Amino acid sequence: MINSNKGKGRLAGFIFFILAITGIFAHFFVRQKLFIPGDTAGTAQNIIDNQWLFRLGFVSDLIMSVSFFFYTFILYIIFKSVSKNISLLMLLCTVISVAMYCQNMLNQFSGLDLLVNTGLSEAFSADQLQKLSTFYYSMHSNGYLINQIFYGMYLFPLGYMIYTSRLVPRIIGVFLMLGCIGDLIDFVVYFLFPDTTSVFLQNITIPADIGEISFCLWLMIMGVKEYKTN
Repeated sequence: MINSNKGKGRLAGFIFFILAITGIFAHFFVRQKLFIPGDTAGTAQNIIDNQWLFRLGFVSDLIMSVSFFFYTFILYIIFKSVSKNISLLMLLCTVISVAMYCQNMLNQFSGLDLLVNTGLSEAFSADQLQKLSTFYYSMHSNGYLINQIFYGMYLFPLGYMIYTSRLVPRIIGVFLMLGCIGDLIDFVVYFLFPDTTSVFLQNITIPADIGEISFCLWLMIMGVKEYKTN
């Protein structure tokens, strides 16, 4: 069963489900709970009081990243019969994205280390450590947006192969390709026009969300058709 495209597709869908659950937990149930915008002292105290939750979110983020690699590796195996070069491009974008994300996670963990490392408290005041910790969290956020370059870029070759092969509904491929464009626009606006806000920009990544969620559900329920060359 696992040797068929249907079986591989369902496995990829299950791995993406793990990716989504761990990512949602780390972002919405850890970072958004502990981090208070504009309140350095309050954020620091939240992290100190909830170290186990912070560490659990950190590990969840890394599980998400590892899952992303294996998810796209399986997709590479499935879609290389459609186009070996394009599927390889998709996989390479993922490899770069995963490496960048894991490296960037050191910024997040350094923020915790600054607050709980007793040796540092002898060299810096509590206020200095809190501000340094906030700086590393800011570095993590910026690194996340930089990583969005390659995370977004993986969506286009995947969407293109879906659209041309029809192994899954073509509309999913359209949303994934639009998602790539949206992610790249989001990156450019964030760094070049940081004060620009609009309803359009606030929802620019929605096509990527729709494409990935619908693709995950299709994979888990239906799997992937076998590719037939003309």
